[in-house]
Amino acid sequence: MQPDVTFIMAAYNAEATIAHALRSALDQKGASVEVVVVDDCSRDSTVEVARAFPEDTVHVVALGQNRGPGGARNAGLSVARGRWIAVLDCDDTVSPQRLARMIGRAEAAGAQIVVDNLDVVRAIGARETMFKADLLESIGELTLPAFIAANIMFEETFSFGYMKPVFERAFIERHGLRYDERLRIGEDYIFLASALATGGRCVIEPEAGYAYHIREGSISRVLELRHVEAMLAADAEFVRDHQLDAAAQAAQARRTRSLREAAAFLSLVQHLKEGAPLKAAGAALRDPAALRHLRMPIAARLRRLATTFQSRQTPGRAG
Repeated sequence: MQPDVTFIMAAYNAEATIAHALRSALDQKGASVEVVVVDDCSRDSTVEVARAFPEDTVHVVALGQNRGPGGARNAGLSVARGRWIAVLDCDDTVSPQRLARMIGRAEAAGAQIVVDNLDVVRAIGARETMFKADLLESIGELTLPAFIAANIMFEETFSFGYMKPVFERAFIERHGLRYDERLRIGEDYIFLASALATGGRCVIEPEAGYAYHIREGSISRVLELRHVEAMLAADAEFVRDHQLDAAAQAAQARRTRSLREAAAFLSLVQHLKEGAPLKAAGAALRDPAALRHLRMPIAARLRRLATTFQSRQTPGRAG
């Protein structure tokens, strides 16, 4: 029988956390689930831990070469059977009522996408809900302009980027949506933006159902110039492929400016670290706006950049 939902887990060296994540996925109430674990060439016992679960509910795909988070998720999409698709990172967990609540809201609204609130759980046990439930309830629906505007570098924005959407699989297949495998950071953003740009309606469930775990030993992936350049290329392709309304165009213009500014800033920092002042001066002249970010200590600015695009790097995420 077709399950209501397929959870896709991209796994990389996740032996310490994947069992907990899998149990939370399989403990859903009011919705039938399967889990597709895509192992992205782990060097530990991730595959063995995942294969210890019943094969009829946990399907393990072991990739022959490392494809990164986007490639691993695409491999999961190719074998998913559920009416809905949910993404769960191998170091996170979900509450038992999450899917029934989200799908119920989406189907009542005739929406093809649904996002929900989330809890941030720290290693010391502290738990904090990211967004106020009444605020999300008042917003009701996530639009493309709002989503783009919430993913702009250097700005203190109301970020929807941490939310983990659930997609109607028929909608994904009808529009041929897949993750951009060239991106190692920001692949989630482009996927959801593309779904919204192709006409997907996204409703918001204000209750927190996803637990985003920050563990000891987790490190922030350093946001490098190549990452930003890849995002700029992906955004340019996104703009070419989709017809945006005026509000989305305005938000995209701000985002593009911020990405270019980030690229110039990272180039400037790289030259300074290499002891190449003339090259740093050249980078500053090409984009003087990058200079203003030197008012904040470089380390602090780099941390803020890394946080903007969820660049958490933990053992549970595909590399």
